[in-house]
Amino acid sequence: MGREELRGRVQTVTGLIEPAALGQTMMHEHLLINLNPPRLRADTPPDEPDLDPCECFAIRWGSTYATRNFRLDDRALATAEVNRFKAVGGGTLVELTVGGLQPRPGMLAEVARATGVNIVMGCGHYVEEYQDPGNANRGAEHFAREIIGQVTEGAWGTQVRAGIIGEIGCQAPWTPQERRVMQGALLAQAETGAALNVHPGRHPDQPQEVAEFARAAGAPMDRVIISHIDRTIFDADRLLRLADTGVVVEFDLFGWETSHYFPQPEIDMPNDAIRLRWLRLLIEHGHLDRILISSDICERTRLCQYGGHGYGHILRNVVPLMRLRGFSEDEIQTILVRTPARLLTFV
Repeated sequence: MGREELRGRVQTVTGLIEPAALGQTMMHEHLLINLNPPRLRADTPPDEPDLDPCECFAIRWGSTYATRNFRLDDRALATAEVNRFKAVGGGTLVELTVGGLQPRPGMLAEVARATGVNIVMGCGHYVEEYQDPGNANRGAEHFAREIIGQVTEGAWGTQVRAGIIGEIGCQAPWTPQERRVMQGALLAQAETGAALNVHPGRHPDQPQEVAEFARAAGAPMDRVIISHIDRTIFDADRLLRLADTGVVVEFDLFGWETSHYFPQPEIDMPNDAIRLRWLRLLIEHGHLDRILISSDICERTRLCQYGGHGYGHILRNVVPLMRLRGFSEDEIQTILVRTPARLLTFV
């Protein structure tokens, strides 16, 4: 499929659709993923028992590690959770499980057909620790060819095509291999007209480093999305400086209501009310058109079945809170409908 066929359309796992068909959209989620580090996967028994509900808080807090928590591989569970999202008005989920996280394109298509919810799939590679060892010998152009093929032909041995590039994994410090993947992603973006989503490292200056890297490469900055801002940047100066580069800033951990961030305990996470204050700051400085929100669900304990908030949390709980906090209907529609539609439409 060439760029002209894609231009002006959105590519879901079941085919091309018009942007107006997207509806309310979560731009950063995972339906099927294995987030366990590769070093732990070989020791995981195939018949690993399900989570004990009494342990769910300890698992969410991080005091108990359960490999099952970080493995979403159940089509029936994914279908049920997506139907909950649909029931509160959800139209589209962007699924950013990429290389190293065990993506399942065919199963995503099955979930989309079973629920009627649009699913847009990402492509590329996660952080170096998760990547195939063979990636160490690949150059940027090689990564670019792979990503272009995932958009135009099919991804991971299937005919299911990606509709967005990323989440492309970075760390702090950024590794040379991750830089080559990013270079490849930027080359692929230039050729395909897709938007690009970046998973930045956890240092507060790394999103800016990524943005400057993209700008130096001539990327269309309003089509570069920097994810996980709510676990990375905690001061107004850094946030506004990043937004001033023209990138799209994504607060995508809505529903993570505890301040404890177990992957990096020195970080104090905001709650949803504080996230909304950061959005208001961005809007007051003219950045309404470059804001995205989502929940980045990648663990069982954040699903409704396990007592979590689920993919519908923003529509069910956060949108009413936004209205209480003075967000206008136009602002809400821009964040949840218009900006996602702009980014998911190929140019």
